[in-house]
Amino acid sequence: MFRNVVSRLVTESVGVGRQVKHSEVVKSLTAGRASARSFTEATDEAQPPFDSSLLDFLVCPLSKKPLRYDAKTNELINEELGIAYPIVDGIPNMIPQDARLIKKDEPEQ
Repeated sequence: MFRNVVSRLVTESVGVGRQVKHSEVVKSLTAGRASARSFTEATDEAQPPFDSSLLDFLVCPLSKKPLRYDAKTNELINEELGIAYPIVDGIPNMIPQDARLIKKDEPEQ
């Protein structure tokens, strides 16, 4: 199928018989292609680590207070509001609607 598409593109854009033989162009374009199987056999990689130096600059968008990184859950925690912001592919998602509410420990009376 790929060869047919390339053949058609070459025929329409280059024109058959113009200084280059049609079959030579198709062969050269299809020779270095990767099989579809090589892309489907890719394994899932581990999440990239969060750069903790970003904590010097990042604050909660709601309270403007500093955040704490929790490596177990891979989230940025705002202790004051009880909100956890997820980190996806090493990038903090600081959208309040995507944050998770965490349980606060109630003080004993």
